[in-house]
Amino acid sequence: MQPRDLSALTPYVPGRGAAEVARELGVDPADLTKLSSNENPYGPSDAAVEAIEATAERVGVYPKASHTDLTDRLADHWGVASEQVWVTPGADGALDYLARAMLDPGDRVLAPEPGFSYYRMSARYHHGEVDRYHLSKDDDFAQTPETVLDAYDDHRILYLTTPHNPTGSEFARADVRELAESVADHTLLVVDEAYGEYTERPSSVALLDDYDNVAVTRTFSKAYGLAGLRIGYAVVPEPWADAYARVNTPFAASEVALRAALAAIDDQAHVDDVVESARRMRSYLRAELDAPTWASGGNFVLADVGDASAVADASQRNGVIVRDCSSFGLPGCIRVSCGTEPQTREAVDVLNDVVSEVEA
Repeated sequence: MQPRDLSALTPYVPGRGAAEVARELGVDPADLTKLSSNENPYGPSDAAVEAIEATAERVGVYPKASHTDLTDRLADHWGVASEQVWVTPGADGALDYLARAMLDPGDRVLAPEPGFSYYRMSARYHHGEVDRYHLSKDDDFAQTPETVLDAYDDHRILYLTTPHNPTGSEFARADVRELAESVADHTLLVVDEAYGEYTERPSSVALLDDYDNVAVTRTFSKAYGLAGLRIGYAVVPEPWADAYARVNTPFAASEVALRAALAAIDDQAHVDDVVESARRMRSYLRAELDAPTWASGGNFVLADVGDASAVADASQRNGVIVRDCSSFGLPGCIRVSCGTEPQTREAVDVLNDVVSEVEA
């Protein structure tokens, strides 16, 4: 017996972890600086940690009340009805739920290239077909309505990422509005705002008052520092909000994750500090790296280093792990996450030495 033909599915390639690299190099993980996965270097707030610890004794009970509590809190946060909030196991869970709700076998989706591979993976899991619109290095990966509409052909789902991973480029909300008005009635715009806290641009959640073909996904993994708990959500139009009950995995989000997220969303001071630091560090990376970089709205910077694989390998041998973007189709680029100030300064020093050696 064999599973169905999975040859069209490409495994997700994560950033390399400190423990993995440490085993390979025979060093202590504590001696490595990991800036390859866009994680929050400060971790969760003290309030979230306290909630995690306090929840431990309750994990024998299914998380029904906590799920409702977080749903209501997020609805209040965004000024929407509770029915419009779909709490999910990570933002990728939200992508799965939207694909379940929208796709019939053979329906086509349109996703950015380069871009987050899970858009394509999730669509194919649900027997959808994938087309791509291309962001060009030649025009600084600009995201415009024209970029998307040139490739659009009555797709069922259209994925937008703002800020975009790995390039950092952004859609203006007016551009999302233009796209919502330009596509067919049966096309859903999924606006992925995983890095939304780091940008100064407004969220597209406000568009849901005017459009029933826009959904926004968000996560607690980045600015809130809860990546290890896998908690995210979608905000969807009210007319079809009840689809959630039909596509949701029972009790998908854990009690620990839900309670941690409730504490995290109420500790705005921690998020503000995290975001302010990330903005300073991405400015530092752009100013000090001896390589061309692109403006970024996220907590990372994309740099053109010529030979991404060689630079990433040499950098990690010198104690700094960055993301080789070859898996994104950008073999000349690395992505450097914003660390703490000491981590970011170390990364710049190491990378500048490495880039000069690789180019020599």
